[in-house]
Amino acid sequence: MTDTQKTSLAGQLAARFGDMLTISTVRNETTAELAAADLIAVATALRDEPAFRFSELIDLCGIDYLGYGQTEWDTETISGTGFSRGVEGEAMGRFDWAGRPRGANEPRRFAAVIQLLSIEHNRRLRLRVFCADDSMPVVPSLTLVWPGVNWFEREAFDLYGIIFDGHPDLRRILTDYGFVGHPFRKDFPLIGNVEVRYDPEQKRVIYEPVSIEPRVLVPRTIRDDADLMQAKAEAADHWREN
Repeated sequence: MTDTQKTSLAGQLAARFGDMLTISTVRNETTAELAAADLIAVATALRDEPAFRFSELIDLCGIDYLGYGQTEWDTETISGTGFSRGVEGEAMGRFDWAGRPRGANEPRRFAAVIQLLSIEHNRRLRLRVFCADDSMPVVPSLTLVWPGVNWFEREAFDLYGIIFDGHPDLRRILTDYGFVGHPFRKDFPLIGNVEVRYDPEQKRVIYEPVSIEPRVLVPRTIRDDADLMQAKAEAADHWREN
């Protein structure tokens, strides 16, 4: 290991934690992936040890990797002269569970991503922790390490259904108390499951099955129309004359 590698954040992490972390640095941004079982121990060391001093947790969010790396846009076989929308209908809310897309590059579906800041060393670090069970995604809560993460974990629970074990008050924070499902999951229908309205007879807000029809609004394929070509030619003539 060179002197530069020894003093770099990635080098220090590798020397301190070894096989506990899988480290990558892209565009000078360092990401460390680790198992959920090691999260508390690693986070505590990153906060307290003089070589790191990541005193602030900037953000925590959930990620759903369902269908990661797959695209529903056909960019090779769609005609440039027709009106095809070039969409194959595999994105969020447009597939049934049996035919759901599966991420070939990420075999595990849910992950929590934590952004850390060391003011003392002027460094940032990203931690990524995958949930072992897709049907019951669980990671340890970091509230005892960085108390300010409390609301971030509640948000990830509300939107993705990730359970943070040890959280002191894990409940929804953005959606309604009676909300069904987790709206940022990629299999959540785009039109939702229910709609609400005020019933003047009952004098209260009531929930009903969603009544709108699902539809896809995507831009058409850009074509080389004659009028567009004419406009380009006229613009070029105007530029030459002036």
